Amino acid sequence: MESKFVLNKRLIYVIPKESYEREKLIKLLNKHKEIKFVSLVAIDLWGNDTDEKIPVQYFIDNIDEMLKNGIQTDGSSVNLGQIAKLSDARVDLIPDKDAVWYVDYNYENIDTETNLPTGTLRIWSFLLHNGKFIDSRYILKQSIDKFRTYLLDKINNKSVLNSYKIEKFEDIQKMEIMLGTELEFWVRTPYDAVNIEKLVLSQTLKEHYWKRTKGVVRTALENTLQILSLYGLNPEMGHKEVGGINNYISGDGAIENHIVEQLEIDWKYNKALITADNELLARIIIKEVFRLHGLEVSFNAKPIMGVAGSGEHCHISIMLKLKDGKTINLLAPTEGNTYLSKIGWGMIMGILKNYNVINPFIANTNDSLNRLKPGYEAPTHGICSIGNEPNGEIRNRTVLAGLLKDKDNPLSTRFEIRSPNPKTNIFLAVSAIFAGIMDGIDFAMQENITNRGLEEEFCKAFGVKGKYLDANKIYREEKDIFEEYSEEDRDKYFGKSPKTVYENIANLKDGSVIENILDKEIIQAHINLSINNWLLDIEQRIIPENRKLIRSYVEQKNSNDYDKELWDKILKLKIELAKDDMKNKSIISQMIDYINNKDYEKVSKLQIQMNNKMEELKALYTKYINNEI
Repeated sequence: MESKFVLNKRLIYVIPKESYEREKLIKLLNKHKEIKFVSLVAIDLWGNDTDEKIPVQYFIDNIDEMLKNGIQTDGSSVNLGQIAKLSDARVDLIPDKDAVWYVDYNYENIDTETNLPTGTLRIWSFLLHNGKFIDSRYILKQSIDKFRTYLLDKINNKSVLNSYKIEKFEDIQKMEIMLGTELEFWVRTPYDAVNIEKLVLSQTLKEHYWKRTKGVVRTALENTLQILSLYGLNPEMGHKEVGGINNYISGDGAIENHIVEQLEIDWKYNKALITADNELLARIIIKEVFRLHGLEVSFNAKPIMGVAGSGEHCHISIMLKLKDGKTINLLAPTEGNTYLSKIGWGMIMGILKNYNVINPFIANTNDSLNRLKPGYEAPTHGICSIGNEPNGEIRNRTVLAGLLKDKDNPLSTRFEIRSPNPKTNIFLAVSAIFAGIMDGIDFAMQENITNRGLEEEFCKAFGVKGKYLDANKIYREEKDIFEEYSEEDRDKYFGKSPKTVYENIANLKDGSVIENILDKEIIQAHINLSINNWLLDIEQRIIPENRKLIRSYVEQKNSNDYDKELWDKILKLKIELAKDDMKNKSIISQMIDYINNKDYEKVSKLQIQMNNKMEELKALYTKYINNEI
C-alpha cells in the first residue's frame, strides 16, 4: 500500500456534522469526486454491519428521501433472530444524523479522474421494522438513554448531590456514559500451517509480549495507527501481545519467514455509542490494511487452541458535566479512605450479582467460551479486584472485573470488564451490563445503606449472607485465582462458569433484570441466534474437525507392550467418540441425532463429554507418538 494514498491531504476521512444538511452535503460530494458511493450502515443482532454501494449521483438525485426515510432492504437475510421473517421481511435503513459519518477508501481502486482511492461515504443508520427499531446500534442508543434518565433521577436527591458537592440539580449540564475498548488479534501469513508447539514455547518464554515489531508486520501496524488517527480515533498504542513465533534458519540455511503473531491496538475512550461505532471501524481498517500487506487477520476469540486467545476489554465510567465547566466521575470516592462512591459500589455489585444473565450477551459462541478457560489472562469466574488499599493502583489480571484508577486523577476511575472478545457484539453486551448496573444501584442508593456497609458486603467472606449479594459466593479477590485456588475451589467460591453456549444462554430464561433494558422480543431473538449458530458450528465445523483428527490417529509399527497398552486406550476413545455399531451409537452420532430432534440440553451434555474425551485422546496420542524411535 503506497503511503501517498494513505496520507494524502486531499482526502477527507470524517464528514463534519454541519455538512449533514442537504445543500452542504451535495457541495461536499461534488468537491470530492473520489467519493463514488454511499452506504447506509446498520448493525444486526449478531454484530455484523450492512453495506451497499449506492452510486453517489443516485444518492444526490434522491437525497431528500434518503436522508429522511433511508432505503428498504430484505431483513430476512440479516441476522435478526426471526424478527423479520420471510413473510414480513421489509426493513428500512434510517440514517443516524447524530453519529459520525466517515469515508471508507479502496486503496486498490484508484479513481482515474482524481488519481485518488475510490471512496464510499458510510452513514451510520438504524434498522426499522414495522415501526420499531430492531438493530444493535439503536438498542445501545436506547439503553444509554434509559440508563441516563434512570441515574439522573437517582442523583436528583439532596444527600446524593451533597456527597458530590453539587449545590443543586440544575447545576448539572449533562451526563455522559464513557466506554473504552481495545482489540487483540492474530496476524499470519495466508495458508501457512501453524506450529502449535513453537507457539506454546514462545508464549511460555514470553518472547513476544511488547517486543519490537519487524518487517511487514511493523509497516502494517504503523499504517494502521496512521489511518486510525486520520479517522479521529486517537490511537494510544499498538504493540505485540503474548503470542508469536520467531523467524528461524532451517537446516538448509534458508530463513523461514512464516508470520504468526498476536498484536493489540488501543485508542482513546469516548461516549459509549461512538466507542462501539469506532471499534467496528477499527476492525475494518485493521483487516484491510494488513490484507493489503499480504497478511491475514483473525479477530476470533480463540483462533488457535492451546495458546493465548484474543480479548477486547471494556472500560466503563460515568461522568457528570456541570454548567461551571467542572467534570465529576460518579465512580470516584465521595468520602475519605474509601474505594468507590455508592454509585460505584452499586455498579460493580450489579454486574457481578447479575453476571449470569449478562454473560450470554458477551460469550455466546463456542469460540468465545474456548477463550474463557485458565490460561493467559483469560477470566473464568465472576470475581473482582479493587486493590489492596483505597489508593492502590494494582491490576489483578486473573479476575473478570477490575477497578482501575490513578490516585492523582479521580477522573480516570473506571471498571474494566475482561471477558469480551473482538467478536463480541459490543452494542448488546454494554446494554446488558447497564441492566445489571441499574439493579445494583437500586440496592446501593437506599438511604439506610452506607458506603462502608457496601464495602463490607462486597468484601464479605464465603458463607456470609449479604443484604444483596449471595451468601455462598466470594466477590473480591486480590490474589492470583489460578495459583491460590484449585479448579474445584474456584467453582465453589466464585460460582460455576458455563461450559457450553446452551448452559450460558439458558440463564436468560429468567430475564427479569435484563428486561429493565432490553425488551422480550430482542432477548428472544438473541437466544434464537445464539442457539442456531451454536448448533451450526457444532455440526458444520467442530464435528468434522474432530472426525478428521480422530482419523489421523493411526497405529504405529514396531510397537512394544507399552505402546500397545496406550494404543488400546486410544482405540477405545476413537470408537467411543466416532464409531457406531449395530448396538451402540458414538457420541458424535448421538449429538447429530439430538441436534435434529432439537434436544439442546442433551446436545450440551454430550458436547462437554466430547470435548473432555477429545482432550484425553490428544494427550494419549501425543504420548504414544512421542515414544516412536
